[in-house]
Amino acid sequence: MAVSERNRSRDDFPWWLLVASGLAAAVAVLIAANGLYAQVFSVVVKGVGITIFVTLAGFILASALGLLLALMALSGSMALRQIARFYIEIIRGVPMLVLLFYVAFVGAPALVAAWNAMTQPLQEAGLMQSLQVRDISLMWRAIIALTIGYSAFLAEIFRAGIQSVDEGQVEAAEALGLTRFQRFRLVIMPQALRVILPPFGNDFVSMVKDSSLVSVLGVADITQMGKIYASGSFRFFETYSIVAYIYLLLTISLSIALRRLERRLRQEGSQGGSRARRSMS
Repeated sequence: MAVSERNRSRDDFPWWLLVASGLAAAVAVLIAANGLYAQVFSVVVKGVGITIFVTLAGFILASALGLLLALMALSGSMALRQIARFYIEIIRGVPMLVLLFYVAFVGAPALVAAWNAMTQPLQEAGLMQSLQVRDISLMWRAIIALTIGYSAFLAEIFRAGIQSVDEGQVEAAEALGLTRFQRFRLVIMPQALRVILPPFGNDFVSMVKDSSLVSVLGVADITQMGKIYASGSFRFFETYSIVAYIYLLLTISLSIALRRLERRLRQEGSQGGSRARRSMS
């Protein structure tokens, strides 16, 4: 058995990561040594901050909305369940790029028109100025679109995780006198997190990649900076190779970090259950 475990450990060694790290180091040396690649990198890397901000803001908002939708889908109210189901099924059926255009060029003007209609008396009294469509930045329109799109998928992840918790434990927590919020915080979420984390992390990595869609609105992310440089220099191979390289650095680093966190949670699963029971007492 010891030999078998050693063989399995050797087979599970991340050789792919070793190869990928070698390639990443080779590309880094090329960027440092080649003036053209260094120039492309210096331009494209300016969009990293926007990409990270759009991803974090969109995913945090999508997570909050997705959790709310999951709780609505699991509530005792038929109306709330139907509203959540309608939202989830409709939004998941719309391509992200179409949703991005719709929010940016249909939703934003409609929101501005509705706001101006509601505040018209204040505007006429000189207490408030009318809102213009250009006052809503394209970056925030993109973040709202990503929030709406990803919230539907995250809602299903949250719902599956919550439903994976044994009903008997929830009933036991209720018998101990815990409030609904305490049951959710101390019993349900610690156990659901182990089920939620893998697909949750996958969606986070996917949003890093899908954030490149904001470039169609002119938002200066990594992809947009690459498009601007390539259109002016016609160095398409060098530019998009660097763009792909930066995205790979971001996504692979995130995947490794999330995989380690998942492994740690799996190893501490039994300890987490005992801690939750001690907290209830």
